[in-house]
Amino acid sequence: MRAVRCLLALAVSLAALPALADDCVVDRAALLALSPDQFDQDLAGGWRPMAEKPGCQLAAADLIAAYRAQPKANGIGLLAWHEAQVRAELGQTPQAVALMKSTYKPAAQDRAGWNLYVDGSIAFLQQDRAALQQARDALARIDTPPGMTVVDGVLILNQNGTEQRIPWPPNLDVLEGLMRCFDRPYRDAYGMACRTPGG
Repeated sequence: MRAVRCLLALAVSLAALPALADDCVVDRAALLALSPDQFDQDLAGGWRPMAEKPGCQLAAADLIAAYRAQPKANGIGLLAWHEAQVRAELGQTPQAVALMKSTYKPAAQDRAGWNLYVDGSIAFLQQDRAALQQARDALARIDTPPGMTVVDGVLILNQNGTEQRIPWPPNLDVLEGLMRCFDRPYRDAYGMACRTPGG
């Protein structure tokens, strides 16, 4: 009789779990076999398509965590950052904050203000408007790297004869979006609409 009750309790518990949507089923082994660039930087491949599907964000975050556990992912802080962002979208704030903190760079290696971006993002998740404002203001004051040219807030790089234009300082628009949409969920506040004045 006790075994029947245990099985019944197990069945009820499993029924209460959200079912993994058919759209969330992927070739996990194939994704985990990708190179770090293919897995993380391919906007049409890797973990990103799964994260964009409704109901699949948790599966995407867990996939990134599994990828990060592989030796080939050692030292790639952006993987932890992207997992943190997906977990932030899910409302898993403590996990997101811990992951974000793991991406801090040594001060000597942080010439573009990454740590201030991390500070501001954490402040948003912890609903600390003053700390977010402080991080945004400090990021806005980041100096242009020596030998680089910034015109109208855009860093112009010439690599191999190809001109690249990068907003300077990086991620300032993101922190400004988080400020504009401070009372909205992370996914919305991080979006392009909030980065635009009046968004």
